[in-house]
Amino acid sequence: MKFTPARPPIHGETLDSLAARLAEAGEPAYRARQVLEWLYKKRATSWEQMTNLSRPLRGWLADTFDLEPSALVLNRQSEDVTDKLLLELRDRSLIETVIIRAPQEGVGLDHSRKTICISTQVGCAMGCRFCASGLAGLKRDLSAGEIVHQLIQVCRREDARTPRAHAELASFDNIVVMGMGEPLHNYDSLLRALTIVNAEWGLGFGARRITISTSGLVPQIRRLAEEPIGFRLALSLHGATNAVREQIMPVNRRWPLEELLPAVRLFSEKHGRMVTLEFILIEGINDSLDQAAKLRELAADLHAHVNLIPYNAVEGLPWKRPSLTRQQKFLDLLLERGLSVTLRREKGHDINAACGQLRLQTEKKREASA
Repeated sequence: MKFTPARPPIHGETLDSLAARLAEAGEPAYRARQVLEWLYKKRATSWEQMTNLSRPLRGWLADTFDLEPSALVLNRQSEDVTDKLLLELRDRSLIETVIIRAPQEGVGLDHSRKTICISTQVGCAMGCRFCASGLAGLKRDLSAGEIVHQLIQVCRREDARTPRAHAELASFDNIVVMGMGEPLHNYDSLLRALTIVNAEWGLGFGARRITISTSGLVPQIRRLAEEPIGFRLALSLHGATNAVREQIMPVNRRWPLEELLPAVRLFSEKHGRMVTLEFILIEGINDSLDQAAKLRELAADLHAHVNLIPYNAVEGLPWKRPSLTRQQKFLDLLLERGLSVTLRREKGHDINAACGQLRLQTEKKREASA
């Protein structure tokens, strides 16, 4: 599903594509670099700020491209300083972008490490039983420019808090493509967006600091393995056997573990990167010690890192997180094998930071007031 705006977002243009558009308008190719410098290095918020461009060219850009494809609707900050941004797109669709801060000892909050979680779709078609993003189904894919503009929104906001170091264009440390939507379901737009983010004429952000999460689309994982840019991969596993995984992840019926895990191994071997197995712990579903033992075997075989995530409650869904004791027993069983494991502590629960919750609440309020 695509949305075709009157003017495409300028942040979806590559150096080559923008140069070609400018050439059609009778402008020299070097103008493309000038425009991109205004976008990514100077964070321009209006065409009129681009003072080294002629007035006619600025007028042409304004008529041809959208400089602001998203607008901030809400910014909620939790007690653990996780920020959730609710953004409205040109068609009034809502998406979420999250700033996850990890304060460093001895430095102030403004200098904490920041991971940005971005969305790739409005809603989601995967139907994972525990996730708020897909409760209303998939509305549409995001364009590459809409994906990139989420990061521009974050950069502008963080620039206002903390002056950037001269060596860094981005105002954050890591990007995880784990927000609303299945990233590999919107493969072409995602790869174009991340190419722009990675490019020296874009944000110049290293591929090793970008993690793409997937629920398990095997053909796209294999395709990603062949890409020249080596992003990181995280698999939303959430079940260590087909029987358990199928209870909460319909995608497993199409791509069971017997087909999924070899594709993940191929990606790891091609790029020489440790993959991450994401595992949301849900009480009575996948928190048994038997599941822990199976997960331990899978992770050891793949030489993968395991990220355990206690379930973040979602209004309207029946699932609960296991007790702290149960979480620790699950963790201990994995650690016995010497695996690389983290148990993520709760982030943003007080601001409904689980994917899609804030969007759903806002849409319900809209409908009630219509």
